Amino acid sequence: MRGPLTPAPPRRRPWPTFLLHERPRPDRIRNRPGAWWLAVGTVCFGAFMGQLDASIVTLTYRGLRTEFHAPLAAVEWVSLAYLLALVALLVPMGRLADAHGRKLLYLYGFVVFTAASAACGLAPTLGALVGFRVVQAVGAAMMQANSVALVATSAPRDRMRTALGVQAAAQALGLALGPTVGGALVSTLGWRWVFGINVPIGVVALVAGHYLLPRTRSRNTARSFDWPGLALLALATTAALLGVSAASGLAVPGWGAAVLFAVALAAGWGFVVRQGRAATPLLDLALLRLRPVAAGLVGALCGYLVLFGPLVLVPVVLTGAGSSELAAGLVLTALPAGFAVAATGADRLLPHGMSDRGRCVVGAALCAGTLGVLLVVPLGAVWLTPLLAVLGVGLGVFTPANNTLIMGAVPSSSSGTGGGLVNMARGLGTALGVALVTLALHLSMGYGARLALVLLLAAAALAALAAWCSPRATRV
Repeated sequence: MRGPLTPAPPRRRPWPTFLLHERPRPDRIRNRPGAWWLAVGTVCFGAFMGQLDASIVTLTYRGLRTEFHAPLAAVEWVSLAYLLALVALLVPMGRLADAHGRKLLYLYGFVVFTAASAACGLAPTLGALVGFRVVQAVGAAMMQANSVALVATSAPRDRMRTALGVQAAAQALGLALGPTVGGALVSTLGWRWVFGINVPIGVVALVAGHYLLPRTRSRNTARSFDWPGLALLALATTAALLGVSAASGLAVPGWGAAVLFAVALAAGWGFVVRQGRAATPLLDLALLRLRPVAAGLVGALCGYLVLFGPLVLVPVVLTGAGSSELAAGLVLTALPAGFAVAATGADRLLPHGMSDRGRCVVGAALCAGTLGVLLVVPLGAVWLTPLLAVLGVGLGVFTPANNTLIMGAVPSSSSGTGGGLVNMARGLGTALGVALVTLALHLSMGYGARLALVLLLAAAALAALAAWCSPRATRV
């Protein structure tokens, strides 16, 4: 019998409740002087995996077309379905994390992403693979929506810039290694291992996150969310990209493509009307009336279109000419490698007094000039490797400066919304890069690669024009 001063044993939460609460870090980890570096390193797993997955999948297209006897317009949805789901879910996942805990959603994101990756590697049909990619995007959204916040809350304030730089380096590394790793896996083990490689990395990151990530200290449960607006946006983007895919050779009747474009226009108009009337809109239209924000978002969309378009074009061109996926991946690595070098080293190479607007114009102009050269030279490894590296340098100069222009013009009270706008523009640009290159290859079989380069050149020129027309940003 327990005495009057004997403490009662601690009550354990029922297991469903236990699964909805963040676990604290062990004391011996939390009290270490460099514990925040352990948390930042854990987040880098997610940053690396997300960008690796974004750039690795295009190397599987030829294997998927062969195994499932499908056209390129159908196979591209292995990428597009993932991108569309990711774009649609980034903002709501961030809102859920604010209410229930960033560590909690980040770890569950790894669970979903890792399990879906295993399912993708075992997919029996192309339709099943596309479906599993959507599930994979749910997990990726849970991770990406919380990664920056976890880094910012883990690192000391005076080391935050360094911590965010490390995370950016992990993203660049994943983007750079994707084509080479993907080419090596497809050439040796087969396309299924492109997804299987995520499983061991995900398991390690999940265990590390459980022990090394800090709990969420402050939460916000009062913010509502514009679910009808999200549904209209998802419908508009999905219908538009399905329409492009139908025009690219997807097995859809001609009238079906027209219906898809009509649905996209109607849903897009409905989205704009909804945003003007909703009490808490998904997008604050007042922000879009700010010239630096509007011009910067156009630039962000065009920049990522130019970045990801070659990830589809180059493997198709080189493997079609007889090169292996590994060789194509090695050539393609020059693009993200140039991007990473410029993004991390531009401050040391460019004039110190050059404005962000000037950097945007220079970076976008370099991209346009490089794509112009690609239009007139043979599309072989000898020319592609150095020119893709230069294209990556231009994008690496343009993208950080463009993001600074956008966030510098957004009021401090709307920084979260501004960040969401940038992520959505990037995702839509990525999806358009995949879709438009596929459309060009389908419409002009003899000159499809040149037509794709013309589209990419037009996007780079539009990014340069948007930057030129943008005034110097000032924080409101």
